[in-house]
Amino acid sequence: MRKNAQKMSITLSQDLTNFVNYYSSEHGNMNRSAIIQYALELLRVQELAKAYQEANAEIDHDFDICSGDGIHEER
Repeated sequence: MRKNAQKMSITLSQDLTNFVNYYSSEHGNMNRSAIIQYALELLRVQELAKAYQEANAEIDHDFDICSGDGIHEER
């Protein structure tokens, strides 16, 4: 278990339980907690990518034309 990990009890459908058991046997008997953590990390990455896409859609790309206005930042 990871440092500062919190213990949690979850209930899964039989289908998901079977998949976790299958995944464990196919990946060197990886423990169930590690499999659930891996799945949640993938979900977090997916949600973050979605948030970045939404934020990018909000950017005013017409504003980018100002980048060549002759004003330079001091360094």
